[in-house]
Amino acid sequence: MVVPIGQGAGQAYVIGGGPAGLAAAAVLKGHGIPATVLERSEAVAASWRTHYDRLRLHTIRSLSGLPGFAIPRSYGRWVARDDLVRYLEQYREHHGLDVRTGTEIERVDQADGAAHDGARWLLRTAGGEELAARTVVVATGHNHTPHLPDWAGRETFTGEFLHAKDYRNPGPYSGRDVLVVGVGNTGAEIAADLAAGGARRVRLAVRTPPHIVRRDVAGWPAQASGILLRHAPRVAVDQAARVQSRLSTPDLSAYGLPRPQEGMYTRVLRDRAVPVQDVGLIDAVKSGKVKPVASVAGFEGSGVRLADGSVITPDVVIAATGYRQGLDKMVGHLGILDGDGRPPASGVAVAPGLYFLGYTISISGALRDIAIEARRIGRAARRDTPMN
Repeated sequence: MVVPIGQGAGQAYVIGGGPAGLAAAAVLKGHGIPATVLERSEAVAASWRTHYDRLRLHTIRSLSGLPGFAIPRSYGRWVARDDLVRYLEQYREHHGLDVRTGTEIERVDQADGAAHDGARWLLRTAGGEELAARTVVVATGHNHTPHLPDWAGRETFTGEFLHAKDYRNPGPYSGRDVLVVGVGNTGAEIAADLAAGGARRVRLAVRTPPHIVRRDVAGWPAQASGILLRHAPRVAVDQAARVQSRLSTPDLSAYGLPRPQEGMYTRVLRDRAVPVQDVGLIDAVKSGKVKPVASVAGFEGSGVRLADGSVITPDVVIAATGYRQGLDKMVGHLGILDGDGRPPASGVAVAPGLYFLGYTISISGALRDIAIEARRIGRAARRDTPMN
């Protein structure tokens, strides 16, 4: 059946109840556009609720708030995971957002506007409903579908294996030999957490050495530098980052973690690889509590074969190998995703009435980008929506 859209051709649906989805709904509501958030889990901020315990924002509180409601000062400069979840709950309440939980959208199709009161899109739920709307914002986020490389022999591994999404704290790994695979922000922080939390040995498998930056230097946050330099020429940002790195972070080459040869901003723009914010990795590597090793080439029973030919036998492997957007099933048939399954743009219409929000990778802060893009979508949707 087709569910009535309630407010005629002006109805909007936002898919995803994380920061991006809530921000989009709040801005649309502020422009007089009735918006319903559709969240597949049973609560908003679902992905944040399941991140590891010690996680804090790598961006400062004052530059991370969403439109229309700032993060409370009492949450501190570097907002903890649980406080961010609390903030998002408060954000929903503050704006009086219409959030429908337990609703998974499986497919978005173009609608027959004449048959559906001017609607452009039909959203098909896992429960068999069809929701019609003129405006749709897809905001399911980067961390949607855990990704694992196609490692040879992984199914033969006799030790414990988990994706980083299932890691919470170092308690279960006390006294154990752990290999963390992947040296993005998640892998770096989990490795440091394990080293501080009593793991017997922690090794960090590194395929490409990351750019490591201090979260702040003398009180100046790395995010502020990213905002100032974001629109500068790539070469200039690479050079500035190189100078700052040599002044503020030690050379870890002797410990198996050399400085990258390619520029920091080059890697952000080309590979979507943001720098690693140091929250303990540098000290853990220098002290020997975390040992960088070569990347994983495959598994052989109890052994993990590394790219340099060596074989190690950890008790536990934690794969901090990232996520995929998981958009193919929902919108892949529309022909708008790139070869990696990502939307072509975030914060602007990719088709009449269809927007994606929260997919930008930058050096100025994800939540700040979400706020900017949400306001842009709100203005565009208001110009595009006939009002009763």
